[in-house]
Amino acid sequence: MPRFTPHITVATVIEKDGRFLFVKEHAEERVVLNQPAGHLEMDESLIQAAIRETLEETGWDIEITQLIGIYLYTAPSNNVTYQRVCFAGRALAQRENHQLDEGIIAPVWLSRDELIEQQALWRSPMVLRCIDDYLAGERFSLELLKA
Repeated sequence: MPRFTPHITVATVIEKDGRFLFVKEHAEERVVLNQPAGHLEMDESLIQAAIRETLEETGWDIEITQLIGIYLYTAPSNNVTYQRVCFAGRALAQRENHQLDEGIIAPVWLSRDELIEQQALWRSPMVLRCIDDYLAGERFSLELLKA
């Protein structure tokens, strides 16, 4: 029997003036929109991973404030299951001329309505689900996470 090993990922929902920070990137041979997100690396906490990924993909330094949710998603394109830990955070400062990760086109700020208009670009349905959970007040203490 094959071993089931979901990929552990982090994502951030960063709101500023009614708009949310997204990443326009090349993935799966197309341009997509996603929250700043990526894989957990060895020897880092989930919060450290979320801060690192957001900086690498957007050039923004952030502060993680709350946990929005923990999600399981199986991508139909490759049948890989991802466990996404999604955090709410606050934008602190954008680093000028910060070198973004390979494959990243640009960070973009969009309202929920603007995101809906670009549904064809969503990397997965998790993009809207995390925004909607955030807007519905789904926020939990970071104390839920144990090292």
